[in-house]
Amino acid sequence: MGASRTKQSRDMTQGVIWKQLVAFALPLMLGNLFQQMYNTVDSIVVGRFVSTEALAAVGSTSSITNMLVGFFMGLSVGAGVVISQRFGAKDDEGVHRAVHTTVAMTIIIGLLFTVIGVTMAPLMLRLMKTPADVFPEAKTYLQIYFAGILGLVLYNMGSGILRAVGDSRRPLYFLVFCSVVNTVLDLVFVLVFRMGVEGVAYATVLAQFLSAGLILLVLSRSEENYRFIPQKLRIYPPVLKSIFSIGLPSALQRALTAFSNVFVQGYINDFGADCMAGWGCYHRLDQFILLPMQSVTMGGTTFVGQNIGARNLKRAEKGVSTAIWLSIGVTLVLIGLLNIFCTPVLRIFSEKPGVLEYGRLFIRMISPFYVICCLNQVYAGALRGAGDSKAPMAMMLFSFVFFRQIYLYVGSLFIHDVRFVGLGYPMGWLVCSVLQYLYYKKSHWREHCEMQWKQEDAAKQQSAA
Repeated sequence: MGASRTKQSRDMTQGVIWKQLVAFALPLMLGNLFQQMYNTVDSIVVGRFVSTEALAAVGSTSSITNMLVGFFMGLSVGAGVVISQRFGAKDDEGVHRAVHTTVAMTIIIGLLFTVIGVTMAPLMLRLMKTPADVFPEAKTYLQIYFAGILGLVLYNMGSGILRAVGDSRRPLYFLVFCSVVNTVLDLVFVLVFRMGVEGVAYATVLAQFLSAGLILLVLSRSEENYRFIPQKLRIYPPVLKSIFSIGLPSALQRALTAFSNVFVQGYINDFGADCMAGWGCYHRLDQFILLPMQSVTMGGTTFVGQNIGARNLKRAEKGVSTAIWLSIGVTLVLIGLLNIFCTPVLRIFSEKPGVLEYGRLFIRMISPFYVICCLNQVYAGALRGAGDSKAPMAMMLFSFVFFRQIYLYVGSLFIHDVRFVGLGYPMGWLVCSVLQYLYYKKSHWREHCEMQWKQEDAAKQQSAA
């Protein structure tokens, strides 16, 4: 199988850097936008057509679903780095093994998490101190969501494979289509069949399985070296070790950070259903504002991975600085728009005055700090692209879990104010950005790459001899 580069993949080892990042990140951002639409549409439909308690139920489960999604997104980073480096080095066999190991690993872990999620959903809701009037609908939504989680993780992992070779367009097309399907099913199940929270959960699961099927179909029909052949599905231990070495720290960091947010949700729940619904509305909008920086970060990870595979450290470093300025610029524009139009946007979810008041409070208090996130996200993505995922994991766990929980616990002993709880997020972002910047500037990841290249050359010479 030749190492050809069709228009679907993108070789990021040459060309104008900012154009490469924008061309890669734009469809990825649009794809992530439509992926966020899944749960956002769920919130809009139940908020407008069911009840405030139903809106609170769907919104309060996001920290739990994000925990699982974050874990698999972290693993997909590891798989993507391994694939992108092999792709950049034009190693066909290495790409083939990484792709098949990735899919097999996803199926196994996805099934395991389905069982764990369905079983543990009630316990997780109790940990968040979910109010009695919200608990039944939250439990229903969460258990159905977990029952269909395999579709979501297969789509995300398959998309990670395509992104690793520079193809961020086709995942976008599939997400657009499936988001439309999800929206239609939401309305049909809720307005026609009167299924309430249960209906939006089933709609989301069906749409996710459809997107997973489309991704696997594309991978199986590809003529490039990343083609997925079901008959050759197997796990290659050395490849799995590399994926876990890079991806597991990121997966644990994302999952544990999301898990810590379960306890943050617990602090929010103390202020009642209106506050829960307002926080849920803010959190849905928050995910959209973060999309550009996350998309540019993923582009930076692939960019760094491919250029290290091509042994071009100077270009990789230029890509990191370009990614930072791109993410900051777009984020500033979105912050301004969000603050100007926050009330009309919040009314999409609910017309209740109490929900709108809390939503506006959270938006105007937290959104100015989004710029800080650009630094910690891009630097962490660059380090992962270079194969160093343990340090970003440690810094993010310290900032987003340890520091944030201490801040909330100690502060709540003296201050019973929802504004203090909301500021727990920006404080964690600030600490993490400072740590990531200092580590990136002073770390030895460049020397590590050069040492790795020497080892690879020595191995090739020995093999040739």
